[in-house]
Amino acid sequence: MLRAAIVGCGKIADAHASQIRRIKGSEIVGVCDREPLMAKQLCERFSVARSFSDVDDLLDSAHPDVVHITTPPASHFDIARACLDRGCHVYIEKPFTIRAGEAEALVALAASNDLKLTAGHDDQFSHVARRMRALVRSGYLGGPALHVESTYCYDLSEPGYARALLGDRQHWVRRLPGGLLQNVISHGIARIAEFFTTDAPQVIAHGFVSPPLRRMGERKIVDELRVIVSEEDRLTAYFTFSSQMRPSVHELRVYGPRNGLLLDQDHEILLRLRGRRFKSYGEKFFPPLLFARQHLSNLVTNAKTFLARDFHMKSGMKYLIEAFYQSILHGTAVPIPYAEILRTARIMDAIFDQLGDATIHRPVFTRERRAYGHV
Repeated sequence: MLRAAIVGCGKIADAHASQIRRIKGSEIVGVCDREPLMAKQLCERFSVARSFSDVDDLLDSAHPDVVHITTPPASHFDIARACLDRGCHVYIEKPFTIRAGEAEALVALAASNDLKLTAGHDDQFSHVARRMRALVRSGYLGGPALHVESTYCYDLSEPGYARALLGDRQHWVRRLPGGLLQNVISHGIARIAEFFTTDAPQVIAHGFVSPPLRRMGERKIVDELRVIVSEEDRLTAYFTFSSQMRPSVHELRVYGPRNGLLLDQDHEILLRLRGRRFKSYGEKFFPPLLFARQHLSNLVTNAKTFLARDFHMKSGMKYLIEAFYQSILHGTAVPIPYAEILRTARIMDAIFDQLGDATIHRPVFTRERRAYGHV
């Protein structure tokens, strides 16, 4: 039996608790939050034996094998380090850490203590994402990816978190080095990082506060971001984050030397993009038919998954947690290679370093950095 604990009892902790309970051979032995009432309510709703308001008390009394850290990002590094020092494996919600240097330190500490880490990039393990990865591995692209496009939108008109962020000038998200972006974009950046091989790809970033937010008097929250990532002359990638684009999409496109793939996370759709063209007017008739057949196939696949009772909103999280637990129990590789976690952190560092002072929206070209930024 693998003993799990959760530190941080906010909204995302509910998802972790729900998915841990779905995994055979695991149990939640304790939850912790600095606000005792938050810990107590999670404890009661998920029938956990004990709640704590101090991490050290949790580690001393509950003796977990693995700790899920679901606190605000600024606390990830210190809590994870404490857990690793006490012999616990650690699952850290996104973003993994505030800066890449912290991520590097945690990976080194885990290795020295013979422990395992993972990051909460569960979107990479949804049903449709796993189908896409299988096609890439099968050679469908015709070779290594040549270009990747990741789009990740966030609707600030929705109630709850977004409204609280916009209405509270002291919100903890505003104090992050990358603000809203740092708390949201790692899912989309991780999708890009998976295809690169170099430790630190070149990054060109341009971000700004959207006109609707400026009309509201907002000058600090960068909610529009455009990024180019490149690896010498082998691979390029575009990343787009937007709070204003409609439809609000979470999408990945991968292009290889022979074919491409389109992953639509919102609708659990995976489309094969045929590289060769049909002759003459066939190009106007056959592709619609082939796309229609693929959409029907996606419908059937999703229906089967639904009927198998495995189509819940956080199925990717369940798969990631279970794969992480299996790596702990059997000493196998972690589901997300550390190189990808670190590459994601370094790309995000490069983005935020270039954005600089987000209150000024005039981009400049810095020759020394070969990147667009704000000064």
